[in-house]
Amino acid sequence: MFWINGQPQQHLPLDDRAIQFGDGFFTTARINQGRIEHLPYHMERLIDTAKLLLFTTVDWSSLIQEMLRFAELQQEGALKVIISRGSGGRGYSPAGCTEPVRILSHRPIPAEYATWRDEGVMLAKSPVRLGRSSMLAGVKHLNRLEQVMIRAYLDRQTEAQEALVLDDECNVIECCAANIFWRTGDDVFTPDLRFAGVAGIMRNHILHLLRGSPFDVHMGEAFMYQIKEADEVIICNALMPVLPVNRIDEQCYTGARTLFDFISPNC
Repeated sequence: MFWINGQPQQHLPLDDRAIQFGDGFFTTARINQGRIEHLPYHMERLIDTAKLLLFTTVDWSSLIQEMLRFAELQQEGALKVIISRGSGGRGYSPAGCTEPVRILSHRPIPAEYATWRDEGVMLAKSPVRLGRSSMLAGVKHLNRLEQVMIRAYLDRQTEAQEALVLDDECNVIECCAANIFWRTGDDVFTPDLRFAGVAGIMRNHILHLLRGSPFDVHMGEAFMYQIKEADEVIICNALMPVLPVNRIDEQCYTGARTLFDFISPNC
């Protein structure tokens, strides 16, 4: 099911800038019993991204009402919200684009997430590296060719469910469609996303949960040897929402799921 500007339809004009240039941004939320989980986080992400990308006329009031009605109709599943700058401008210039387009779509939550939550997942280090950008790092914009290539290489694997992704300076950043945390003793680590990666909704929620917890949280540069020395690794996104990692390439993690057990009841 698709809505465009509040109306059921599936067609965009060919001159829409989302098609021409990937000029837009998105978020993906979980619908649970007709409600949008973590809606304030999702709206904060959309509004902050609009400011960063110089979108000045998004009708946020209409968007929120459309999202709430859409979720009530669907009841369960994944809600994807795309904001395109719309049609107009000349070449790359967005000058004169005053009518951003609001696109809502629905799909089921992947059925395997429930199984992976119990059994854990395997990660494979991706040969595709993320480029560094201090302006666009953390932003969920529509230019996702890096992730498409990461997934294409992962699809050639026979076992791994997700990819572990580094940037072009060999810093561990994230997975293809998830953020990553790991625990060594009482210390919990997650990569700094100032130069690459996506600052996910569930990542932000977990960081909030860990404030005042028994764990000491560290955010900074991360390298493969640190993850190999970890006692526990988890990955997360708004749909999973949290999965334990059993193995990264040949490195196995079979110890206690202390961090996972602390976080998962609150996600």
